[in-house]
Amino acid sequence: MSRAAAVTFKGTPMTLAGEAVKVGQAAPDFTIHFFEGGLKTITLADLKGKATILSVVPSLDTGVCKIQTKKFNDELSSLAGGINAVAVSLDLPFAMNRFCGAEEIKNLKVGSDYQNRNFGQAYGVLIEELKLLARSVFVIDKDGKIAYAEVVPEVTSEPNYPAALEALKKSL
Repeated sequence: MSRAAAVTFKGTPMTLAGEAVKVGQAAPDFTIHFFEGGLKTITLADLKGKATILSVVPSLDTGVCKIQTKKFNDELSSLAGGINAVAVSLDLPFAMNRFCGAEEIKNLKVGSDYQNRNFGQAYGVLIEELKLLARSVFVIDKDGKIAYAEVVPEVTSEPNYPAALEALKKSL
């Protein structure tokens, strides 16, 4: 399924692959990859039992994506250890690792959907025209249900940080 004109990128309508994720539904399964002494995976099963925030960005090496990742990294420092926090993009795991080191990202893991884009399709945020993920934020409660879902209408805009963080804290 595709959703035409579901978001815009610099004002141009874009199509999102997959169905929109809705609050209350079971979180869709996925497999993303990260680099830590070799390629490793993160799946939905790895996140169960703790409230989880998924901060989805088109590319960490762009201005708004960097702002979003750093903002969540800073805001989540007081919750470290009590939650799962993952930044998801289509950047290669090696580039994500470099970015986190350079920007001192310590409160978010990073996961790349580069191999088969199953996260983007399962969460309905893969931009068909650009082959990038749409800016979005999802909160999954400790039981694996979606507690918050925001797909930012204009990909170059920032998400609603206060709403996402409030939903995360309510999910603890």
